[in-house]
Amino acid sequence: MITSSLLLVLGLVILILGANYMVDGASALAKRFNISNLAIGLTIVAFGTSAPELVVNSFAAADGYADIVFGNVIGSNNFNLFIILGITGIITPLAVQSSTAWKEIPISLIAVIILFMMLNDQIIAPGQTSILSSFDGFLLLVCFLAFLFYVYKQLKNDEVTEDETIKKLTPIKTGIFIIGGLAGLVLGGQLVVNNAIEIAENMGISQKIIGLTVVAAGTSLPELATSVVAATKKNADIAVGNIIGSNIFNIFLILSTASLIRPIEFNLNFNQDLYILAGGTLFLLLAMFTGKRKRLDRWEALILLAFYLSYTTYLVMQEL
Repeated sequence: MITSSLLLVLGLVILILGANYMVDGASALAKRFNISNLAIGLTIVAFGTSAPELVVNSFAAADGYADIVFGNVIGSNNFNLFIILGITGIITPLAVQSSTAWKEIPISLIAVIILFMMLNDQIIAPGQTSILSSFDGFLLLVCFLAFLFYVYKQLKNDEVTEDETIKKLTPIKTGIFIIGGLAGLVLGGQLVVNNAIEIAENMGISQKIIGLTVVAAGTSLPELATSVVAATKKNADIAVGNIIGSNIFNIFLILSTASLIRPIEFNLNFNQDLYILAGGTLFLLLAMFTGKRKRLDRWEALILLAFYLSYTTYLVMQEL
């Protein structure tokens, strides 16, 4: 038990370091091609900080741990939305571009709705088994490619400004950071999945709760670090773009990858967490048009943070 806990922590540390190196390398590469900060936040940084979820879920799907797969993605998205935006919004009010308020946030809400419909087949055809099939995964992958095309078309003409939070690296160092970061993600992902499962079994805690809390929070730490640094540097485009982009990536790319590895049976108990994710995303959308427009104010960020801390406490208490 102690050994598993230490290995879990080690895996999370390796995941975070791997993600950080990958983000630094990928962001430096993007800057070389004059990609805007918002585009970097929505794509390069979002992918880099979502890489731990991708690796963890790939291993979990291959091993048949369905609750870890869904718990990690849904839990990570809720952690991103409520905890990370809550913390960063309290540090500094997050003013965003019009496209974020009118397009990217609605896209993240649409992603949740699409996922809900795919996972609840019994709503359309009573008696059907709730499963994310390989065909569903293919459709999610198509949605992901469509999102990337949207970002390319929408943001290719954005103004490019220098961002001191992004390191300038030589081409060789950029390659080392990206490759080394990927290696850390693979190793860390294996340690996290294997030891999280062992701890859950030893403590009698469900894989669902482990996925929604320990694994989700651990794999979301890169998003937390990235967004907090961006907030302290007054770069709301990176802070918000990272979170919205990560949530879209998690649904469209990570779940599609997992289901293409192996179809994943869906535990209907996760619907409650999907409702919360949809409600939180809708709250964020409405927050863009209350108070100061196109801005997440401190009091709105505090509501996000307080709600999810209360909800997580409730989930854990239900298991005890």
